[in-house]
Amino acid sequence: MKIYQQLTDFHPPHFSVVTSGTFDGVHLGHQKILRRLQELATRKQGETVLLTYWPHPRLILQPEDKSLRLLTTLSEKVKLLEEMGVDHLIILPFTKELSQMSSEEFIRDILVDKIQTKTLVIGYDHKFGKNREGSFEYLQSHSHLFGFAIEEISRQDVDDLGVSSTKIRTALAQGDISTANKYLGRPYDLSGQVVKGQQIGRSLGFPTANIQIAEDYKLLPRDGAYAVHAEVNSIRYKAILNIGDRPTVDGQKKTIEAHLIDFEGDLYGQELRVYFQEFLREEKKFESLDALKNQLVVDRERAIFIL
Repeated sequence: MKIYQQLTDFHPPHFSVVTSGTFDGVHLGHQKILRRLQELATRKQGETVLLTYWPHPRLILQPEDKSLRLLTTLSEKVKLLEEMGVDHLIILPFTKELSQMSSEEFIRDILVDKIQTKTLVIGYDHKFGKNREGSFEYLQSHSHLFGFAIEEISRQDVDDLGVSSTKIRTALAQGDISTANKYLGRPYDLSGQVVKGQQIGRSLGFPTANIQIAEDYKLLPRDGAYAVHAEVNSIRYKAILNIGDRPTVDGQKKTIEAHLIDFEGDLYGQELRVYFQEFLREEKKFESLDALKNQLVVDRERAIFIL
């Protein structure tokens, strides 16, 4: 997959089959669009082009709103799109100036002039241009002016999947990992560098890797304990993971801590990725460290069974 940070770097293939959007999560609905993109490109001996935006439009248009949480970081999204077989990925810098482009300007200046679109594939609810005025209906009624074919992934096709990024975010906020994973078509994951913590887990016989996530917009599932797979240096381990404030030890901030089962060694400074499989329990304050240790034994045995 070729990646472009600016439109000026992109040199259109002889037949561009194009789609655009934020594609947060690259979930089953997105995957349906991407598979159709590939089918059309193969039929025409063309190449697939995906136009996405960074930063996320809401970060620019609503900077005062700090609530935005995304399912994928930019690097995660790039990796997933590459795995889906996209030929060309254009990451268009999203600015206030871009948001003020009319739908006609967007089509003429970007889709036609810069990308030389031959076929455009979009979801039924996709909007573009200033105030999201552009739609499939607009494209269809003006198609004779643009010189490219237009295909819509219908509402029924998407509704049959029952999937959306919002539904996935809601499921994760509720700790409903099975629903989130079903809609994603894979386990939800996050990664970060392992940093030093208070080493309380080590004193209990449950050494944990304290994961520090660089991107504060990455969505964290509901606080609590989870059965996860943890990957480091391309090796996966069964693990239990806790997200929360650690009330038993009077924690002052939210942490993400993973105990890798059957792992021995030093993880400090390494990149650790965890894949969520099942919610085990809510976070709670135990009356003593011994009570916490007993619960961790139960959590570990249950996680081993699940994983």
